[in-house]
Amino acid sequence: MPFRPKPSAFALLLCLLCATAPEAAPHRLVVSSGDCRDAELSGQSKAFYDALRARPEQRVLRAPEFAERLFPASSRSFEDLQRQLDAAQDQFYEGRNARASQLLDDALRDIRRLPPGEPRWKLFAHAQLLHGLNQRAQGKTKDSDAAFLQVLRLQPKYQLDPDQYAPSIRQAFEKLRRDLARTPKVKLSLKSTLPASDVYLEGLGVGQTPLTLELPAGAYELSMVKGDAVSFPRQVQAQGADTPLLVDLAYEGSVTAAPFPCLSAADGNEERTWSHAVRLGGTLGVEEVIVVRLERASSGPKWFAATVLNVEGGQKLREGGFKTQGLDAPGEALSALVDFVTTGRSPSNLVVMNSANGKAPWDAGSPRGAGTSSGAELTAPNLLSEDVSGAAAAPRKGLRTASYVALGAGVAALGGAGVVRLLAQKDLNGLEDRRAANGGQLVSTDARAVALRDSLVGKSHLMTGLLVGAGAAVVTGAVLFLVSSPAKAPPVTLGVSADGTGAAASVSGAF
Repeated sequence: MPFRPKPSAFALLLCLLCATAPEAAPHRLVVSSGDCRDAELSGQSKAFYDALRARPEQRVLRAPEFAERLFPASSRSFEDLQRQLDAAQDQFYEGRNARASQLLDDALRDIRRLPPGEPRWKLFAHAQLLHGLNQRAQGKTKDSDAAFLQVLRLQPKYQLDPDQYAPSIRQAFEKLRRDLARTPKVKLSLKSTLPASDVYLEGLGVGQTPLTLELPAGAYELSMVKGDAVSFPRQVQAQGADTPLLVDLAYEGSVTAAPFPCLSAADGNEERTWSHAVRLGGTLGVEEVIVVRLERASSGPKWFAATVLNVEGGQKLREGGFKTQGLDAPGEALSALVDFVTTGRSPSNLVVMNSANGKAPWDAGSPRGAGTSSGAELTAPNLLSEDVSGAAAAPRKGLRTASYVALGAGVAALGGAGVVRLLAQKDLNGLEDRRAANGGQLVSTDARAVALRDSLVGKSHLMTGLLVGAGAAVVTGAVLFLVSSPAKAPPVTLGVSADGTGAAASVSGAF
């Protein structure tokens, strides 16, 4: 009859709570705008970014993470990777197949991060063919065929060098070629907002937009290039009768990661820059984007300005700046601008908000308006594709809030269980006293003992319910947080296009 709850239940639930405690996602993104090759712009933007990150509790997306998510780059050169493939080939000839597979898998991960073009494709094809040889030597025929098909599906006429490949391998390769020729193909229809953009699949140049390809069904890594404009690399699933895709290269090509995250704005179109910044924030899953830039009026001083944009609503929240000259921003002014963009308060007269006439000082004599009143709607004229990530920000935010509520409820239930446990201990002590008074036994005629027993049973049931509820709330909160987390969500793009031959709609990304 005595109530003795197991203390391990508290420890297990507390460990679960600690293990599922969410890591705060980045709240803000800092991106410069203008001539992305301008050393002065990059230097002052980096100084502003460092000053903002130095503030406590400022969750700012780190510049390396920005580059990794949008433009993952190889840590090794073409020459380094070629040497690793040569080492893998040596391991293969020496019969060390497991080591050769490890080297090849490692090399392929970095090869896929190289800039698209003929040198990358040659490395890719070499690695896949060597992978096929190595898998065949281990008796893994299906894996070997899959590696060979990675080359044949994009270059059906690829020929093996008879000096390097045994007759049996060449025969197997030819059989795969014939089988592939009989396989039904999928149409991949590609368009870009910049005409005549170069199209690359797995690094191999396959033509210019608008382009229609007939390929075996499967996943392909796609990149588009037009001059200096390079699209975000993306995985395209070619499936069904026709897979149309429109890439907004005008937007994606305006984004660069080095030497600092930047939106190219050579034409000075402010509204387009704001629209691109909001789309970029939606892709990266942040709540606010701070666009920093150097403003040079037709006459007068030069300004370093910052504009805060809300990603969910696409609104300009506030804008401010200070006079600057030279490569380095004044430390006092920089600190004041950081205070202004994070709090909305201007702690120093060095921060200049927009004047009463609705224009910033750097806009004097310029037709551009730059009002700081909250709620100025941003528009995206003439865009042929819209990033779905921004539209998904609101549901994610709601799920994130629900996860915090569930975790809070779980913590509260744990606390309630602790309180009930203390009260139950008091009843338990009283019951032990009654047992001692009755010669070590509990008798039904002892009204006080019966009341304590009933109270103890009730508290036992209540505590069990609180523990079960706490566990359910913690697990629910953890699941909601993982579902709502945008940190690893890759870009998802909806494209719509129309021309004289008809219209097309497409969705690209990972699901």
